[in-house]
Amino acid sequence: MIFLETKSVSTRDKVLNQIVNERLGQNAKWGKQRHDHGTWLAILMEEVGEVAQAMQVNRSWGKKTDAGDLYSELVQVAAVAVAIAEQVAEDEQ
Repeated sequence: MIFLETKSVSTRDKVLNQIVNERLGQNAKWGKQRHDHGTWLAILMEEVGEVAQAMQVNRSWGKKTDAGDLYSELVQVAAVAVAIAEQVAEDEQ
């Protein structure tokens, strides 16, 4: 699904579009998730850990198993943060 459809799309728009698409994919896979803040924190930190692993790929102290797609991992972190923000905003209504 494409969120933005214009002929001139900035890098920021492309990134935000991918975050929206990741959120839609999360909802399709898991349904609408609702967790306490501690559980959300654990989910978010697990995703941040995958970013850290992907960042280690080009360092001598990174493990071979740490290889990953940094960009995709960052999009996933952002999408989880958006999911948390959605719940907080809904809970405040």
